[in-house]
Amino acid sequence: MTDRKMKKYNKTICFYFEVHQPYRLSKCSAFEVGQKQGYFEGPPEYENKKIFEKVAAKCYLPANKLMLELLNKHPEFRVSYSLSGVFLEQCLEYGEIGKQVLDSFKAIFKTGQAEILSETYYHSLAWLFSKDEFAQQIHKHSQLVYKLFHKKPTIFRNTELIYSNEIAEFIREMGYKGILAEGWDYYLDWRSPNFLYQPHKASLHPEDRKIAQKNRIRKTLPKNFNLLLKNYKLSDDIAFRFSNRGWSEWPLNVDKYVAWLGATDGETINLFMDYETFGEHQWEDTGIFEFMRHLPAECLKQNIGFRTPSETIKAYKPVGEVDVPHLMSWADMERDLSAWCSNQLQESALKRIFDIEHEIKANADMVQESLLHDWRKLQTSDHFYYMCTKYWNDGDVHAYFSPYESPYDAFITYMNTLTDFEQKLAQLT
Repeated sequence: MTDRKMKKYNKTICFYFEVHQPYRLSKCSAFEVGQKQGYFEGPPEYENKKIFEKVAAKCYLPANKLMLELLNKHPEFRVSYSLSGVFLEQCLEYGEIGKQVLDSFKAIFKTGQAEILSETYYHSLAWLFSKDEFAQQIHKHSQLVYKLFHKKPTIFRNTELIYSNEIAEFIREMGYKGILAEGWDYYLDWRSPNFLYQPHKASLHPEDRKIAQKNRIRKTLPKNFNLLLKNYKLSDDIAFRFSNRGWSEWPLNVDKYVAWLGATDGETINLFMDYETFGEHQWEDTGIFEFMRHLPAECLKQNIGFRTPSETIKAYKPVGEVDVPHLMSWADMERDLSAWCSNQLQESALKRIFDIEHEIKANADMVQESLLHDWRKLQTSDHFYYMCTKYWNDGDVHAYFSPYESPYDAFITYMNTLTDFEQKLAQLT
């Protein structure tokens, strides 16, 4: 069913799921520097394949099976995904289980009811340090997406929804039709996230504009560039609070949630969340899969429909402009970048990894592709997330996701690995 043939709904839901797995570093002591082999394999607690297999069994495969069933059962149902390049690489590397996961995503996209979004290949913080690297990673991601799914994304979402006016303008200059961001109250003020908006026009540095234009995905720019904002309250009810028995609204059932959706103002309710919400963060025994299984039918009964991001920007007109002059993300209570760069550990590590960009690219003829690839995998935002010290002693979510005993262990492993990498690079250049 095409968007043009869809009936007129009271409002619609735009589902977006982030799918990402980093290449976690193996342990690297000071004694291994200079002779380290294989940065991303190692002791059992760091074995990326085992983690992938676990999450595939708990989340990717059962969640994709359910989504495909819902898409086939309800022609009106829609979903969208961003699949990081490093996640897709693991699908290709990890044998039969990886193939099953990749094939299950292919089946979802073949329905024509699911959209794949663009992002940085390495789920990186490249925007903060190198616009050229940022654009190259977006281009590399688009190439892989087309190779695997024969799709050309036209909507962009940055790593962890990191966003600002300047990012929006850069992405617009690259030829995209829209961008996703957090619907944070600080910038919305009295307004609702449940409408389509336009970004506040920012001034790009002339060199940055040239970089964006050089990497355009189409010859001419779209007439309009739109901003879709996450409804974080309704998204987090599913992603974070669903199984919380201390929550005043627990247990959350479909009837209650659909009643909330119906009572919510606006035209598009953008529900953005990590895909591991299903089965990994919210285990199967919480009822999360059954909740999702019945949600589309109940929404449709109440004349609440579904649209992908591209369909949403076709269906609605922007009601205003949102000005986000400073960098914003969807992480932690602050919704800023403090999850990745709030302490000296993180700042030191980030500076060092991007300081060697010029040396790597200036000597591209001597640097092996594998070394360039390793350098980029070392940019993945998760490495710096593990170094966050904000709430570690309180058992915060940072500790939950980290494979390390402490942020300091994460920093030591990373810096030893980076030192070894720099030595390998020096030998070549």
